[in-house]
Amino acid sequence: MDHAGFSTYESLYRLKEIFLAERAILVTQTYHLHRALYVASRLGLHAMGALAERQAYAGQPYYNQREYVARLKDFAYTLFFPKPTYLGETISLKQSGNITNDKPR
Repeated sequence: MDHAGFSTYESLYRLKEIFLAERAILVTQTYHLHRALYVASRLGLHAMGALAERQAYAGQPYYNQREYVARLKDFAYTLFFPKPTYLGETISLKQSGNITNDKPR
């Protein structure tokens, strides 16, 4: 788990640059999956998607509207490739996901 990825773009950017991943399986809801796969592709990650929905979500109309804006933002990001909020040293995927967690354990 990446505790410093604050958006889909940042999480996928960090997946490639911090965790040195070349491939990924992205598990998310339908409305989000297409954008996540697009961003991964633009960042040079080989990604496959898996849907994670078994029910309707109460706030889905809000998420659908938010997704429209997020798609525009991520499209722009994949044109200019800004660095994420936090980068840092590489982290092995063989380590605990808590290594990125700043909260006390």
